[in-house]
Amino acid sequence: QVHLVESGGGLVKTGASLRLSCAASGRTLSNNIMGWFRQAPGKEREFVSGVRWSSGTTYYADSVKGRFTISRDNAKNTVYLQMNSLKPDDTAVYYCAATTFRTVFPTHPTSYIYWGQGTQVAVSS
Repeated sequence: QVHLVESGGGLVKTGASLRLSCAASGRTLSNNIMGWFRQAPGKEREFVSGVRWSSGTTYYADSVKGRFTISRDNAKNTVYLQMNSLKPDDTAVYYCAATTFRTVFPTHPTSYIYWGQGTQVAVSS
């Protein structure tokens, strides 16, 4: 079992930055995949970014490339999502998720086993 707790959301203006954190506890994450997803009202949950815990290889949705950066702190069992140049379209509930090793990096929510409770990000124009 992996327990995930997100933090760091808030209300900001266009162009601002936020850093989300996802603290993981429970079973070891050494071979896991961590992902960030978001869900806006009336829309499906979508992949934002992800990282392979062991190698540190990162993945991004096209909509956030160049603006968002995912990182991990092994000692703290924490994954971060640095979000810069935020836009109103980034407004959503952001979720942290974890799953076991996959050869092909998973970007669909159904591939993930463990989920956090979500943190709200709102970007005003």
